[in-house]
This record gives sequence, C-alpha cells and structure tokens, in this order.
Amino acid sequence: MTKFAEISKFFKTEFPLNQHGLDELFSLFKTEKYAKGSILLKADTKEKKLRFLNKGIVREYYANEEKEININFYTKPQFISDLLVFNQDATTKKNQESLTSVEMLSIERQPFFDLLEKYQCGKTFVESSFQKLLKQKELFEFNRITKSPDVLYNELFIYKPEWIQKIPQYHLASYLNVTPETLSRIKKRIS
Repeated sequence: MTKFAEISKFFKTEFPLNQHGLDELFSLFKTEKYAKGSILLKADTKEKKLRFLNKGIVREYYANEEKEININFYTKPQFISDLLVFNQDATTKKNQESLTSVEMLSIERQPFFDLLEKYQCGKTFVESSFQKLLKQKELFEFNRITKSPDVLYNELFIYKPEWIQKIPQYHLASYLNVTPETLSRIKKRIS
C-alpha cells in the first residue's frame, strides 16, 4: 500500500471517498516508471489517463519549431494530467518531460469516470478539480503578465524553494521568460 500513500492522502483530505470506493479506485491504478528525459505527454494528443506523480520531477511546457517555454514543474506528489482535456476527451497543447526518473500511478479515462459515476461523486470531483485548476491558471497568467522576473524569482525563492534547488537553471530561466545569464544576475541581486 506504500505506493498509494501519497494519492491516498489526496483523496482523504481533498476528496473523501468511502474506504470501499478508495480500495476499488486504487485497484484500477497501474504503476508506471519512466527514465529521465522521457516524454510523458505530447501536444496534439489526447490525455488518455489520469496520472499521479508519486516520485520524481516533471516539467510542463509549450513548444513550437523555434522554442520551448516552461509553464510548470511538478516536484511533489500530485496529479499531473491536463485535467481539462482529460475531462473533455480533447487534445492537449501541453508537453511534459521527466527531468529525473519518475514513478507515476495512472488510471485509464473510462474506468475512472465509470467509478466516479458508480459512487455518484464524479460531478463533484470534476467541478472541484476544475475550480482549483482555473484559480491556478488565472494566478499564473496574472503573475507572468504583471510581475517582473525579479519578483517572480523572489516568489519562487519563498514559495517554491524546491524548484530553485532541483530544477536546472536554464529551465527556470525559460519559466521566468529570461535568459540563463539574466537569471544568474537576478539570483545574485536577491541572495
């Protein structure tokens, strides 16, 4: 049951199901392991699984022929699926790559929704998840547009120190929309 320790915490605190429902849900999850540098999600594909990061670091980014722009990093156990496209059975615009070796738990889309319907909690789960997702997205967009890279880095220093410790500098620079050299100067000013 140790591989379900983190996801179990999520369901017990964020979205309680009865024990029978949890047991049935966990029986449907499969463990997946990926090497560093693996592509976990590719733009213009469907999000076919609900994926929970158990261990490792994942970067999320947009890409075109010219460049990649990091939009998020996952360093703690949490769901990493593109929930909007997972729910709508649509294609994603995001990419995800493992920055370390990664262990995930995943469940196929249809069995997950069948289970939520069986326990009559699907609508509540989806609405709750989307409300959180929309809040995060709005805050992210607001911060990226209204705050300077210095302020954004300082906020990372305070609120996400694990990013500064674990994410390569060139990836952080992309997230802040600056060059690695500019990030070095910002780090010197803030330290």
